[in-house]
Amino acid sequence: MKKDHISNAVIRRLPRYFRYLNDLHEAGVIRISSSALGKSLGSTASQIRQDLSCFGEFGQQGYGYNVETLRSEIADILGINKEHTAIVLGVGNLGRALIENFHFERSGFTLTAAFDTSPAIVGTSVRNVPVYHADSLEQFLAEHHTDVAVLTVPQRVTQQTAHRLVSAGVQGIWNFTNIELSISNPAVIVEDVHFADSLLALSYMISDRDAAAN
Repeated sequence: MKKDHISNAVIRRLPRYFRYLNDLHEAGVIRISSSALGKSLGSTASQIRQDLSCFGEFGQQGYGYNVETLRSEIADILGINKEHTAIVLGVGNLGRALIENFHFERSGFTLTAAFDTSPAIVGTSVRNVPVYHADSLEQFLAEHHTDVAVLTVPQRVTQQTAHRLVSAGVQGIWNFTNIELSISNPAVIVEDVHFADSLLALSYMISDRDAAAN
């Protein structure tokens, strides 16, 4: 039985578990122990069992986990099978790169449309995703249920665009703009992606290692 409160740390680890189990499944691996799973992911058997116990009981003592079963269970937990829909706001370098290279469908999302204001882009399509003018955003959202908006617009219009999305009923925003959004609606979930954070964390670890070596 799922616990009432799941920590953010556990939620952040689940996609990594899913990716690894997916790789094992594609490699034909039938089962794996919590010890082997933890070792492969740089964790511990105890941590794996503790995380999974937040959602129920999946393994068998002395047997471990059936890879396909656990993979499917985590996919259900993450909502991969719920057929979410997404749109992209901003088809500049980053927006186009995401549409062309990020496999939304592998995470359970269907990318239905993109929006921009550039005459050179509006009316075209990118990887079969039609690009509409940003002025038609509200009309599109009124006619097409959309769960998530991917935000890659210029910073000067980030907050305004976010307000438009929230007012139109979008449930989640995947925000790549490096602007911290101010959203008053508690029902809307914002996931901020800051590329510099990962790079700076890497910088710290390199610097710290070098300092320890000296």
